[in-house]
Amino acid sequence: MSTSVDHPPAGPSAHPALAALIVGALGVVFGDIGTSPLYAFREALGQSAGDGIDPSEILGVLSLALWTLTLVVTVKYVIFLMRADNHGEGGVLALAALARRSLGMRSRIALVLGAAGAALFYGDAIITPALSVLSAMEGLRTIPGAAGVFNEGRVRALTIVILIALFFLQARGTQRVSALFGPICIVWFLVIGGLGLWHIADEPSIFRVVNPVYGIHFLATHGTTGLFVLGAVFLTVTGAEALTADMGHFGRAPIRWAWFVLVFPALALNYLGQGAFALAHLERAAAAGVPFKNDDWFFLMAPDSLRAPLVILAGFATVIASQAVITGAFSLTQQAVQLGLLPRLRLRQTSASFAGQIYVPAVNWLLLVGVLILVIQFRTSSDMAAAYGIAVTGTMVVTTCLGYLVARHVWGWSRPLALVAILPFMTLDLVFFGANILRVIEGGWVPLVIAAAIGLIIRTWVRGKSIVRRFEQHQSIPLADLAAALAKRPPERVEGTAVFLTANPMAAPGALLHNLKHNKVLHARNLVVSIRTADRPVVDAGDRVQTERLDDNFSVVILTYGFMESPDVPADLGLGIRQERLGLDPMKTSFFIGRNTLKPDAEQGMPLWQDRIFMFLQRNASDPTDFLRIPPGKVLELGEQVTL
Repeated sequence: MSTSVDHPPAGPSAHPALAALIVGALGVVFGDIGTSPLYAFREALGQSAGDGIDPSEILGVLSLALWTLTLVVTVKYVIFLMRADNHGEGGVLALAALARRSLGMRSRIALVLGAAGAALFYGDAIITPALSVLSAMEGLRTIPGAAGVFNEGRVRALTIVILIALFFLQARGTQRVSALFGPICIVWFLVIGGLGLWHIADEPSIFRVVNPVYGIHFLATHGTTGLFVLGAVFLTVTGAEALTADMGHFGRAPIRWAWFVLVFPALALNYLGQGAFALAHLERAAAAGVPFKNDDWFFLMAPDSLRAPLVILAGFATVIASQAVITGAFSLTQQAVQLGLLPRLRLRQTSASFAGQIYVPAVNWLLLVGVLILVIQFRTSSDMAAAYGIAVTGTMVVTTCLGYLVARHVWGWSRPLALVAILPFMTLDLVFFGANILRVIEGGWVPLVIAAAIGLIIRTWVRGKSIVRRFEQHQSIPLADLAAALAKRPPERVEGTAVFLTANPMAAPGALLHNLKHNKVLHARNLVVSIRTADRPVVDAGDRVQTERLDDNFSVVILTYGFMESPDVPADLGLGIRQERLGLDPMKTSFFIGRNTLKPDAEQGMPLWQDRIFMFLQRNASDPTDFLRIPPGKVLELGEQVTL
C-alpha cells in the first residue's frame, strides 16, 4: 500500500498509463484472492465428503463458489464499497476515519469498529502467508515420483525456509523486485484460466452451475454439513478487502478493470475447470467400481510434464500474495499509530521514491513468529484452512457496518435507502460468519485469539493515554494565562528558541512548567508545537503548518499530518533549509518533550494487570525523537509521576 494524494499533479509523467496501473494492481491487490483456487474448492468439497460425494454435491459446491465470488467481491466490493473512499484511500481504518469526521460527537462507534477491523486484519495477515505458501509447496507431492521425496515433513520444512527468507527480506524493501509482481501475476491468472478452460471440455455441462438453484438446493438438503461447506466456500473470496485497502495506490478504475477483464474470468474458469475435472474423475471411479477420493484438483489439472513448472509458478504467486498482506499490515500499523490506536512504533522508509513503502520491524518479527507457529502447529493447509475464514468474515462485517455509516452520514442517504443497500450485504456477511464460527474448534479460534489480543492492546493503550491526558489537563494552566503572568514578571532569559511539544496547545506544556520551576529560565523565543492527525490520508503542504502568535514570548504552531504520513517536525518547522519557515536557527533551537513516569495503582484507573500492560507498551514505544525525526542531541525530557 502506498500513500495517495488528493490532487495529483498534472503532466504526462505524473499520470502513468491505465495499463501500467492495472499491471501494478494485479501484483498487489489480487495476490491473495488469486491464489485461493489452490485450496478453496478442495476444502469446500472435502467438507461434504463424509458419506461420499455424488455429482449434485460437486455442482452445488461449485455453484456456491461462483455466486460467492459474484455477490461478495463483484457486487459488494467492486461495485458498492469501492465508492466509499477517504480522499482516494480505502481500507477499514480509512473508512473509520471518514465516518468519524462525519459523526462528530458520535464518532466513538466508528473508532471501535475501525479498531475491531484492524485487530481481525492482523489475524488474516498471520494466516495468509502460512496457508498460501504451504498449499503451494504441497503441490510438490503431486509431481509424478516426487511424493516419496517430498513427504509432509519436508514440505513443511521447505515452507518454513521460504517464509523465513520472505520476512528477512522485508528490511531491504521490495522496490527492486515489486516491478516483477504484476507480470508474474498476469502469467498466473492466464495459466489458471487456461487450465480451467482446458478441463471444462471434460464436462461442458458444468456451466449449468451458474444457476443458483444448484447451490440453494445443496444448502437446503445438507443441513449442518451445508453450513460447514459454506464456511469453506468463503475461502474463494479471501483477500477481497485488498480491493478497497489498496485504492490509494492504484485508484478505483485500474482495480475494477483488472477484476472484470482478467481476475474474475480467470478465477471463474479455474473453478469451473476444477469442478468439471472432479466430475470426470467421479464418473471414471464409478465406472471402475472404486471409491472416489477428494484430491488436490488444482495441481492435478496440469499434465504430468507441466506439474513442476506449475508448482514453481504457484510458489511465486503465493510469495507475492504474502508480500501484499505483510505490506498491508505495515501500512495498517502506520495508520493505527497515527490515529492513536497503538503506541509509537519504529517505522522505516524502504524507498526514496514511494512514501508508502515502509518497514515496521516489531510487526515484521511478530508476524514471522505467528506464521511459523501456525505452520508447525497445523502441519497441513487443510488443517489450517479452518482458521482462515473467521478473520476474513469478521473484517467484512466491520467493513459493511462502516459502509452503512459512510452511506448514511457522508453520502447523506436516508436511513431507509442506506438500510436497503446495506442489509443484503450484512445478511450475506453474517451467514458466512456464522458458517465459519462452526469451525472454531477446528482452528477458527486462532484468529479470534489474535484479534482479542490486538483488541486488548488497543483498548489498553487508548484508555491509558486517556488517563494520562486527564492528569495532564488537571495539572495544566491555560497558556494565555501563563504568558500574561510571565509578561508581568519575566524570569531570567536565555538565547535561542525552545520548542515545546504538547498534545494540547492551549494549555502550558508540562515541560515548559518544569523548565520554569526547576531551571527558572525562559528562552528568548518559545514555540508550543502540537501535532494533529487529520481524518484523511495526506495533508497538502500548504495546510501543514498553522501558526498563531500569542505575544513576544510565545507562538503556537499546529502541525497536521494525514494518517498515512510520518511526522517530520524539524523539516516542517523549517529547520535545515535555506529560508527557515519560522526563522529558526538550527544551532540555537532546543526541543523539550514531556516524559512522565508511570505508577500502577489497583485502587484507581485501570485494573493492575492492565496498568502493567500499558506501562510495558509505553516503555517499548518508539522514542519520540525517532518518531518525530528530531535530532537526539537537541532534546531535553522533563516530566513527573503519573498514577494510572
